[in-house]
Amino acid sequence: MVNNVPSARRLNGTGPTNNQQQDDDGLLPAIDATPKGYTIDVRVFLAIITTAMALAFTAGVMIGPTNPALVNPVLSLLGVPLPVYDAPNTSIKSITASKKGDPASNINAPARKTAEGTVASIVGVDPPSTSKKAKEVLVSADGEVIDNDEVVIKQPKRTRTEHVATLGYKIKETHVNIDTPVLEGTGENLPYERDITYNNINRTESANGEEQPMLRDQSNPSGQHLLVDIKNVEAAFLNSESRLADAMQASVKAGGLTMLSYHCHSLHPAGVSCVGVLLESHISFHTWPDEGVITLDLFTTSEKPLLPVLPKIEELFGIARVNAETGEKEEIVTLWSHELRGFRTEDARKAHYLDGESDLANWVTSPLEVVYKKQIITMQTEFQRIDIWDTLERDDTPSYEDGLRLGLKAGDPRWLSNEHASPSRHLFLDGTLQTIKDAEQEYHESLTHPAMFAHPSPKTVGIIGGGEGGALREVLKHKTVEKATMIELDGKVVEVSREYMASLNNCTDIVGSAPCCFDDSRTNLIIADAFQYFLNKQIKGEFDVLIVDAKDPEEHEEYTNPNVIDALVASLTSNGVMAVQIGMAPSILDPRADKGVNRKRELLINNLEANPNIASIHIYEEAHCGFWEPRSFLVACRDVSCRKHWYAETDEID
Repeated sequence: MVNNVPSARRLNGTGPTNNQQQDDDGLLPAIDATPKGYTIDVRVFLAIITTAMALAFTAGVMIGPTNPALVNPVLSLLGVPLPVYDAPNTSIKSITASKKGDPASNINAPARKTAEGTVASIVGVDPPSTSKKAKEVLVSADGEVIDNDEVVIKQPKRTRTEHVATLGYKIKETHVNIDTPVLEGTGENLPYERDITYNNINRTESANGEEQPMLRDQSNPSGQHLLVDIKNVEAAFLNSESRLADAMQASVKAGGLTMLSYHCHSLHPAGVSCVGVLLESHISFHTWPDEGVITLDLFTTSEKPLLPVLPKIEELFGIARVNAETGEKEEIVTLWSHELRGFRTEDARKAHYLDGESDLANWVTSPLEVVYKKQIITMQTEFQRIDIWDTLERDDTPSYEDGLRLGLKAGDPRWLSNEHASPSRHLFLDGTLQTIKDAEQEYHESLTHPAMFAHPSPKTVGIIGGGEGGALREVLKHKTVEKATMIELDGKVVEVSREYMASLNNCTDIVGSAPCCFDDSRTNLIIADAFQYFLNKQIKGEFDVLIVDAKDPEEHEEYTNPNVIDALVASLTSNGVMAVQIGMAPSILDPRADKGVNRKRELLINNLEANPNIASIHIYEEAHCGFWEPRSFLVACRDVSCRKHWYAETDEID
């Protein structure tokens, strides 16, 4: 029988080696049992793992966000002293169960509110009120141990992570005084009688014979909303509840609104949130003192316009901060937006110049990305409302003129910044965009020169509208012109354009002309309703070229009247040419022309086609006029010979 048990001789290493053959007993070769690497006692390994886990758990409790129920045993194990509140008559259970605002929770040093509005305690039972050994503190849901309004153990808030063992980024905490406002009050020292009875706030007052809007029309579910963001404001001002409340009340007073009450809450470490309850609705704002920013919104149900109060808001809240490096005051930066809110009747909506469909709202008052907005002038004339604004959008860059003015070279980074771009000036009539200073040349050249070149030698030219003078300027560039008669409905447009849109009527580069095109010896300016002027005068064969620079056809009923069109055509000479701007270019997605929004334009074309004195009609488009969509123009000729010039090559015309 074979013995499989190794002999003692082999176990102690005295027997044959592995290279030796088996002995006579048939035993296997001896194995070398000497360790060939590092060894560790399994008991030591388990002890190290257990210690590491304990340390990791302790670190997680002390550093990361944790539940108060988990932190209690660890704090007790570490022997952290936990002093008790001096509240012998208040049981810990009443503290734990108390909600914010509960009279039962009135203790000397209230704890911070948890997410649920409750506070937690280290100790879970009622200690005897006479015990001197009991040590109680309050622990928030974030693990902060608080004693007498002092944070004993600070647990920073962190962002959520996918795994509980992963620490998120620390969150900068902002605590709000939510128990009671730091500052509150009612409107005081009003400049008018504070009568807010129903009959008073809904009556229409009359001052100097003019109708005034109601303080609040309860039957009209509409309003106005003004959003204002201001940057580079003094930190001390943004952190002062009293100064901010004074500015808020002054803003309300400047807008002719009625303050009912206001409430301001401080934020820790910095900032203030305020809201003012108005008879007309509300005003509210929030501040970031370190960043020098305040965001404000004012909503009213009154029909009193809010835009006039905007400069006062900028003055009251735009207290410039001092740059720490230069010692100079920084420039106040203001972004704002105005919107009409609620539900208005269709007629009231269309009649309002700041309606969401108006160009003034879409181009200037509504978008926040227009970083610079400055109202140059606004006035209501006998015929229309005139508005001129300077604007600069966020993505605007310097123009060719800006480059010359600043001496910009190729590769200069200032080419890519709107800080070095000049604002563009816009002219609006009844909220409809008429002229953009930066693109008016493309528009007026496209309107004027095709018709002027279609005539072999234009001497007398008529212009309908065009009160800003752009079309007149382009006409006077032609040497053959002997007389240019301009018929403008509103003389105020001419006056305003002379002063605020001077570049459009600047004729200094025309040899022999006056500095202002309106003063050129060839100019004959007539203030009248042009369409009625042609109907009443029944002018026959006076103009070689007639240029209609009026509003879009959809805003003129006259274009649908065949008698008006016949009168315009009759005023042309036998080979006369008429040019008309006919609004936005049609799209392939538009409905049939006589059924869509451009129905009046189609009627204008039909009336021209039906006139026996019109021999040729040409329609063209220009996409560089500054508008969001390409513009369409029409040229109608009394003689078919104009086609020769229309289709001629450039060199031939020159």
